[in-house]
Formats: sequence, structure tokens, C-alpha cells
Amino acid sequence: MIPEIAVEELAKKLKSQDQFILLDVRELDELDRAKITDTRLEVAPMSRLAREGVKMLSESASKKDAAILVLCHHGNRSAQVTGWLARQGWTNVFNVRGGIDEYARKIDRSVGMY
Repeated sequence: MIPEIAVEELAKKLKSQDQFILLDVRELDELDRAKITDTRLEVAPMSRLAREGVKMLSESASKKDAAILVLCHHGNRSAQVTGWLARQGWTNVFNVRGGIDEYARKIDRSVGMY
């Protein structure tokens, strides 16, 4: 079972001062279409993760106890990455269920949709 959070929970976290990483695993061209702007956002396209593994993660995301919320378009790729990170030993990683599409539909259309 993949640990998940709802987009409503993500919205609350984004308004907080909580320390976490919002790891967007979409491809770079997708970021031009829709993007959450936040200082905690880090981009790690799934294609690069597949090629380079965890070594392409930032120093903060490389810490296995880091709070990481994984985001993609609809929640499928991010669920795969969340499960993969958990199998690699990450202990505080969650998939954002529904992805940025659901976030835009339910929380903030200004992030963009595609």
C-alpha cells in the first residue's frame, strides 16, 4: 500500500511553515503547463530518476527521514516513485493522490491545467 495524502492536505501544508519537500516528478515540459510555486518545490523528473537513481535527488531529499510529498499530473507516476523511494528506505514519503490535476480542479485553478 502506497502512503498518500489528499490535495486538501497538501493545500494546508503549503499554507503552513512545515518543513517538507514537494517533489514534482513530471517532465520539464509539463512544468510549463501547470506548476505549484513554493520554495519547498523540487523537480526530479521520473525519467531522470529511472536513469540516475537516488543520486539525482537534492541533498535534503536524499535524507531517508525527510518529509517528501511526491506529485505528478494525475498521481500515477508519483505513486510509483513514492513506492520506489519507500522500498529504498525512505520512511516519510507520501503520494499526492490525484496529482496537480486534482489540485487545480479542487484547490487552485491558477496553477494551470492540461
